Amino acid sequence: MTQPACRHCGAPLSQTLVDLGLSPLANSYVPPERANTACPRYPLHAWVCNDCYLVQVEDAVPADEIFNGDYAYFSSYSDSWLAHARSYVDKMVERLQLGSDDLVIEIASNDGYLLQYFVEKGIPVLGIEPSGSVAAAAEQKGVRTLVDYFGETLAQKVAAAEKPPSLIASANVLAHVPDINDFVAGIATLLTGEAVYTVEFPHLLNLINEVQFDTIYHEHYSYLSLLAVEKIFAKAGLRVFDVEELPTHGGSLRVFACLEGANHPEGPGLAKVRADEAAAQFNRPEGYMNFTGQVEAVRDGLLAFLREVAARGDTIAAYGAAAKGNTLLNYAEIGPDLISYCVDRNPAKQNTLLPGSHIPVHGVEALRETPPNYVLILPWNIRDEVIDQLADLKACGTRFATAVPEVRIS
Repeated sequence: MTQPACRHCGAPLSQTLVDLGLSPLANSYVPPERANTACPRYPLHAWVCNDCYLVQVEDAVPADEIFNGDYAYFSSYSDSWLAHARSYVDKMVERLQLGSDDLVIEIASNDGYLLQYFVEKGIPVLGIEPSGSVAAAAEQKGVRTLVDYFGETLAQKVAAAEKPPSLIASANVLAHVPDINDFVAGIATLLTGEAVYTVEFPHLLNLINEVQFDTIYHEHYSYLSLLAVEKIFAKAGLRVFDVEELPTHGGSLRVFACLEGANHPEGPGLAKVRADEAAAQFNRPEGYMNFTGQVEAVRDGLLAFLREVAARGDTIAAYGAAAKGNTLLNYAEIGPDLISYCVDRNPAKQNTLLPGSHIPVHGVEALRETPPNYVLILPWNIRDEVIDQLADLKACGTRFATAVPEVRIS
């Protein structure tokens, strides 16, 4: 077997963060008529580069098998995420004094969940989104969208056709690109003068501290620290000048970057996060050791809880056909014998089977038709939002559980 190489610096990868074995694609939902067909499984192994400290999984799956015309993730099905997007727009309009003469570009603009709020303010936008199904939904919201993969070549075409953007935004895309150097070079191509790029990503520090291993899946090629991002950006001629810590996705960073020669002064968040990562030894191999044992403890704790529920004859359903849930279920080898069914608000996921586990997915109303004793919330990052949505079930005795970083019941 060929030793994998770092997707940023090319150094050989030899240190494991965690090996989750063979797993199906986390968003490859299965039609019921294919219930008897095994899902293709691919290695899901997270490595640490001991040169640039980028944490990454191998390119086990071509990107076009993941982000195709039928990709089922629509950002607008989370109320809390929409509120987060609206808040971002308000902050950026004020901070950068954006108006009708400016252009805002979002990369991986999904269904227009974010850019719609710039449109409401009369600010011109362009979304760039590789998945045709979600791009069509964005167009219906008045969000002009280009269906393509972003990289340096596309950035050159956009730069030739559009006026220079004042702001380029991307939420959780940087972790999703197989060629992270090409992507960041594209950002540098589009930026001019004092223009700003903001990018949000789940912070590797929280992944490790909170044992959020279920956020590791094939669609997430990289697991990002500020340390690694600053190295990657600097190679492309970009400078990080501020960082905000966010509660989204279990704890994220919003990084502000500009061209190396731009005049933006460093904000206070930058020194704080640098210090946090230094304290966690992110600049040394020791900072990434002993994670596997913590992951195994989460798996064992969840299995013990589910088996105890089954032994009592109680019923348990899952909420949220989320990618992170599929990583968890497949790593722990959990199937319909332990979780009767899953529910999701997204119609594209309903009336399917979860990849690998083949647990059936229904609409949320299924919970009210036959209320279970327990609901396991797979997207633990929206736990409170889900419990609020299902307050009527809780009032009737249904209890709610999450599994990461340990089983928690309320």
